[in-house]
Amino acid sequence: MNRAFSRKKDKTWMHTPEALSKHYIPYNAKFLGSTEVEQPKGTEVVRDAVRKLKFARHIKKSEGQKIPKVELQISIYGVKILEPKTKEVQHNCQLHRISFCADDKTDKRIFTFICKDSESNKHLCYVFDSEKCAEEITLTIGQAFDLAYRKFLESGGKDVETRKQIAGLQKRIQDLEAENMELKNKVQDLESQLRVTQVSTSPAGSVTPKSPSTDIFDMIPFSPVSHPTSTPTRNGTQPPPIPSRSTEIKRDLFGAEPFDPFNCGAGDFPPDIQSKLDEMQEGFKMGLTLEGTVFCLDPLDSRC
Repeated sequence: MNRAFSRKKDKTWMHTPEALSKHYIPYNAKFLGSTEVEQPKGTEVVRDAVRKLKFARHIKKSEGQKIPKVELQISIYGVKILEPKTKEVQHNCQLHRISFCADDKTDKRIFTFICKDSESNKHLCYVFDSEKCAEEITLTIGQAFDLAYRKFLESGGKDVETRKQIAGLQKRIQDLEAENMELKNKVQDLESQLRVTQVSTSPAGSVTPKSPSTDIFDMIPFSPVSHPTSTPTRNGTQPPPIPSRSTEIKRDLFGAEPFDPFNCGAGDFPPDIQSKLDEMQEGFKMGLTLEGTVFCLDPLDSRC
């Protein structure tokens, strides 16, 4: 994970892995808003966004509007921004979409992160005013990102390339089956032509006993719709019955159907799942950069 936590590598994580994996860590903050930015990372990028949103906040404050309070719920599943009383989710930022997170090293209240929007694919910078715990919040987001990345690898994310190869092999098998069916049809046409030729060359009035038609290799042609008869074999015993495949679908401990590369139709392995895995792999590969910077650059910012 490319230098994701280089600035704070000497820091210890704030919470136990269980707290972020099985639950979430709540924080209260004021939400200054979000604004679109051009780049997924960069100190100058977030500095400009913070100044822009702080200026908009001063205008709203002069008009008598209060800055809305929000609750942040941080876990390995993302950063949720909720209304504190109703618990209504206003934003849900998945961790693999968060690329940059920074806190003000002089003003302990201000922190921000950049997240790629899931619908528009635009990079949005979210800015918050906390109660002097900005650095703790950024560290918590960093720890959640680290745990989510490890969980992604353990749960099969490292096999994304292998699954791509399996999907390619499945496509190849389908092409070969179609080619095989085409060859079977050609063989049947040739057999039909051969039988017509044999009938036309046989002496008039002669009657040949009926027997199973054979191909040019003196073999009974295979018919996909033929069913095995119940006649006994030459030694008088019945052939063993063909085992029927169980219709019961087995599921793993997560409730999901096991991946079967030899029995995987379009409904079992939809393209959107593959694209989701690719997206998560790309997001985690980019990494999360944690950085401390100075956002208060002028007297206007210092009075926030």
